[in-house]
Amino acid sequence: MNRAGELYACLYAKEFPAQAVVRLRPELKEQPVVVIEGEPPLETVCSFNAKARYLGIGRGMTKVELDTFASLVVLPRSRPEEVSAHAVLLECADAFSPRVEDCSDSFTFLCVIDIVGTEKLFGLPEALARELLRRVHALGVSASVAISRNFHAAICCARGSTARITLIAPGDEGQALASLPVKVLDVSSAHAETLALWGIRTLGALAALPEKELIARIGQEGRRLRQLARGELPHHFVPYEAAFALEECMELDSPVEQLESLLFVLGILLEQLVLRAAARVLALVSVTITLSLEGGAAHVRTVRPALPTNDRPLWIKLLHLDLEAHPAQAAILAVALAAEPGSTSKVQLGLFSPQLPEPMRLDVTLARIRALVGDECVGSPVLRDTHRPDSFRVEPFKVPAGRSSARTTVNSPAAMRQLRPPERVSITLRGRQPASFVFRDCRYEVEHAYGPWLAEGDWWQRESWELEQWDLIGRSSDGAMICCCLVRDLKDQSWQVVTLYD
Repeated sequence: MNRAGELYACLYAKEFPAQAVVRLRPELKEQPVVVIEGEPPLETVCSFNAKARYLGIGRGMTKVELDTFASLVVLPRSRPEEVSAHAVLLECADAFSPRVEDCSDSFTFLCVIDIVGTEKLFGLPEALARELLRRVHALGVSASVAISRNFHAAICCARGSTARITLIAPGDEGQALASLPVKVLDVSSAHAETLALWGIRTLGALAALPEKELIARIGQEGRRLRQLARGELPHHFVPYEAAFALEECMELDSPVEQLESLLFVLGILLEQLVLRAAARVLALVSVTITLSLEGGAAHVRTVRPALPTNDRPLWIKLLHLDLEAHPAQAAILAVALAAEPGSTSKVQLGLFSPQLPEPMRLDVTLARIRALVGDECVGSPVLRDTHRPDSFRVEPFKVPAGRSSARTTVNSPAAMRQLRPPERVSITLRGRQPASFVFRDCRYEVEHAYGPWLAEGDWWQRESWELEQWDLIGRSSDGAMICCCLVRDLKDQSWQVVTLYD
């Protein structure tokens, strides 16, 4: 019997192998498409779309039989694209309820969503079903939804009904299932043959059989089938749990060598990633593209803009510039995109703060500069965890999410000037202390010398360093005074001016 606290929505997509390959090829949606599998030349049809069905295509037809149809698109079955599409649909269902059970098989996608208590978020069950189908259609998949208080009744109606949305009122499960064929049940071939010999073609006829006599003839399986036909079989719900991952992949119909030919595929994959991220109020932080090349090699690149964004043209432009600067070394067989999701960031400026450049223009400009000078020369300087003077690394530029609009006003002038690169000097020592030095073609006599301060580090590496630092005050023959910091490399005994004090 059904419990009052149960309500399920079954999402069903048939001919899933064909829908998985057509999902990322929108130009094929209006054409008859057939998916084949098997070893050449013994490939057979495993799935097809509605337009191919109208032409008389059936499962199991051979490649030779398909050659007799003129305008038929024949594609090989792609398991990676099916896995990707399957994960996308489960992710879409998970946006409506945290309790989703996956009941899919090799040729269909089927999941059941526990929608009890979702009325305040999505309204009545019919409104939820319409919104669910709208999101599934935006992902490029055609499906149907059946809603019932019985788990198995929702599955049977989704499999057997031709309507896009089916609502079963509480207590009407048996009547709603009566006209459906027996094949919508998970019946073994032996029991299906037995029921056919008895003349049982519909669930209504199966539900009308007496329970004791049915059990006496085919055992306890007969009782289960009768409960299924009446919409009374209870079910222990087993939720599906999977980590959220923004990934899309596509196997190309033929090897691609020109980058311009690849951009169309990238646009379709990015559109799917953006839709999925926006459904969770997220943005794409970075995108990693993996190109499978002829010969088994892989070409992997990662693009990370300054700000998380869902701007598809921006992502296409950034990927285009990156692949232009780092081209693949062989023909491309497949493309996979993996995105890192993050929160959408807004930078709020003060009333009198300067206007920042548009993120798209900034990222495209940085990408073009990287193509000219190299990736390691563009970014934000970050100090290393060391006492070595002027030691830093360059990281990709990004705008912090919590950036403050406050500006610090400095009233006093700079107290020192750092010389980059440091300038070499000639120095005269007296008693192991600097007595005079020549800097920029001018000779200075040392009036005051402070130091030395010794520093060393990275002794465990070949690039270890040992420095001796002096602060000097010198005066030239014409009375000009200079205050500076000199550093001596104790390895090569070279002297350099690194800082001038004002």
